[in-house]
Amino acid sequence: MPNHPAKIGMKSAFIGIIANFLLAIIKGITGFLGNSYALIADAIESFSDIFSSLIVLAGLKIAAKPADEDHPYGHGKAEPMAAVIVALGLIGAAAFIAVKSANEIALPHHAPAAYTLIVLVAVIAVKEMLFRFVFKVAEEIESTAVKTDAWHHRSDALTSAAAFIGISIALIGGKGYKSADDYAALFASAIIAFNGCRLLKPAVGELMDRAPNPGIETRIRKIAKSVNGVAGLDKCHVRKMGLNYYVDLQIIVDGKISVRKGHEISHKVKAALCRSNLKVCDVLVHIEPD
Repeated sequence: MPNHPAKIGMKSAFIGIIANFLLAIIKGITGFLGNSYALIADAIESFSDIFSSLIVLAGLKIAAKPADEDHPYGHGKAEPMAAVIVALGLIGAAAFIAVKSANEIALPHHAPAAYTLIVLVAVIAVKEMLFRFVFKVAEEIESTAVKTDAWHHRSDALTSAAAFIGISIALIGGKGYKSADDYAALFASAIIAFNGCRLLKPAVGELMDRAPNPGIETRIRKIAKSVNGVAGLDKCHVRKMGLNYYVDLQIIVDGKISVRKGHEISHKVKAALCRSNLKVCDVLVHIEPD
């Protein structure tokens, strides 16, 4: 289906791959010719973004597969697994940039060229637009992996902004400030590592079946209570599997009704939740007598 959430997420990741490849080439060549390691570090960050987007693509593609005999709950966990890999990739890229920046600071080199600033301004604008686009998609389809991919774009924009500041200081300060862009790259690596750690937590939480936003359970309870024949609710457990939710629910019904009638009410509850816009994939309903 063209509007399937996974396909929407894969489309955003593919756009990111194309953009990152072009930006990485431009930044790498400009950084090399313009004597700016901060810009080269920025290019490395863009190449890592390509890898992360490929991981997101693979994760979403696997997560979209239907349930089978070996995976009765589907393949949704591939989506947060992809988010974990992407977050770890961010942390790894930050460590690589930090080490290279520290080494460059100790080496004598020429001041960066002024034209590198023009490239950085364009890069910041493009990456910020990509972040906003991909993040909007992530919010729409409730994808942890796509949201992590979006923050990769924001991290790249921050790295470019740090490089812009560092190169500007190097050009304005003169001879004694030639390493300013290397310090900027070092600072940017700390920001990237912070974002990586921050994005790792929710991805791991989803893998561990952490309860989703409390608002989801509240809305599920409201829909279930609205079904005719439901006298009340007891437990309600919700877990996220990729882009969908699975619900375990205990409903209270009149203890004097027949088993068949209770069964019919439970089916109505399940149908109401699966028809809602909450992306509920399956509901296990347990009947409790009033």
